[in-house]
Amino acid sequence: MTPTPGSISSVPAPRQWINATTGRIAPERFSWLQAVVWAQEDQTYRNTCGHGPRRIGDTTLAVAVELARFSPCRPGVETLARRLNRSARTIKYHLGILRDTGLLAYRTKGTRVSGIGNLASEYVWTIPQAFDTALHLMTRTSDRFIRMVTGIKDAGRNRIRRLARTVQQLLGKRRTLRTNRRSRTTRCTPMRGSSESLSTAGPTSLPPESKLEAGEAISPTLCKTRTRRVLNSTGRRFQLARELIEQTEWLNRCSVPRIAWIVRAVADAGWTSTEVRAWLHLRGESQHIRRPSGFLATVLHNAENVLDTPAKRADAVDRWRASLDVARRERIQSVRHHAERFDDVWQPPTSPAVRRLVDAAFAARPLVSIGADQDVLHAVSGVGELTAAEVKASREEARARLMAGDTGPISTAVASLGRQVAYDLYGHDLVLRGLQMMSATRSPLLSVGT
Repeated sequence: MTPTPGSISSVPAPRQWINATTGRIAPERFSWLQAVVWAQEDQTYRNTCGHGPRRIGDTTLAVAVELARFSPCRPGVETLARRLNRSARTIKYHLGILRDTGLLAYRTKGTRVSGIGNLASEYVWTIPQAFDTALHLMTRTSDRFIRMVTGIKDAGRNRIRRLARTVQQLLGKRRTLRTNRRSRTTRCTPMRGSSESLSTAGPTSLPPESKLEAGEAISPTLCKTRTRRVLNSTGRRFQLARELIEQTEWLNRCSVPRIAWIVRAVADAGWTSTEVRAWLHLRGESQHIRRPSGFLATVLHNAENVLDTPAKRADAVDRWRASLDVARRERIQSVRHHAERFDDVWQPPTSPAVRRLVDAAFAARPLVSIGADQDVLHAVSGVGELTAAEVKASREEARARLMAGDTGPISTAVASLGRQVAYDLYGHDLVLRGLQMMSATRSPLLSVGT
């Protein structure tokens, strides 16, 4: 049955990816939530699977509101289940509904990477073509958003205003809408370009030439600078707790309120997250921490009285960074030592069966020389000394080799110098894609070749 214009049709699985979607990318979360609310009110979608919810309901809308708070949109199923007090199976059902209606599209699909764990899927907020048709929106092609809205007809104005009010209630805050009296009678954007179109800006008066000569003219349309909100002591504690959880690996599963209560003394004393990490290094970090919050409370006890001046805290930060540089040089030296030690010492296997397998592998894919790996190590070892142009060239080369199926630069950097150095050189997204490809090639169910 052919769907009527403006109705929601089910999107097949191959079309649920960003490079194959028929919808357009939402420019921001407010517009995307308008499309989600419209899909719930439309009620033309029906789930054809034999299990799960049949239509878009309140739970689907609640999941969409939580997804709108992620930028980039990379939520975990467990995280959404915990925030919404729902089961993981329920969250998966409603994520499938949003993909099936064309409101979500995959950028990358979640997988399991060795050494990192489960990686969540990354989505893109998309708006289906049926929404543009139902709201009488006019669009044109765009390189960034696939399609871009250029105007709206009078038939859809009242409905899109009602959707905007509903989204404001869902987000829990008001969105400033700047309107004037003339907007009720005259369009801000003409439906069709014409020399007879009237401007809504009104007549513009020029300042006298005397003021222009003296430089006294002040534009009345200059926007006032918004003053930055000053955090109180409680807000400062929570801000420091969030920064420590993001920057410290063994704190990533702790709750922000608990860590905020633990760091209340140093936060009130004006400490930054860098100064706290330097103090943790000076006190001695443990390799096996069973209770991270308790360990942090023990280490930070009386810290504000020991480093009671900004000069002492700055000296602690300098010593911590110096120790990091020494450790990095030792790792680089160790990698070079092992590369020189094992250079040209490989011997072919004595077993004829194993030798045949090795010959077949070399014939399928040529062996990378040690010199090429040395070039990669040389580039990785000088991350702190490289210029922006050199880092850009290294990332472009690694991206080109990754598209060809070669993960050599990324795997060498991660194995020799650690993930943090690899992130600094190649970027977070490129390293994760390389690790995903390496994990896929090690799977017994896949066979990847060049």
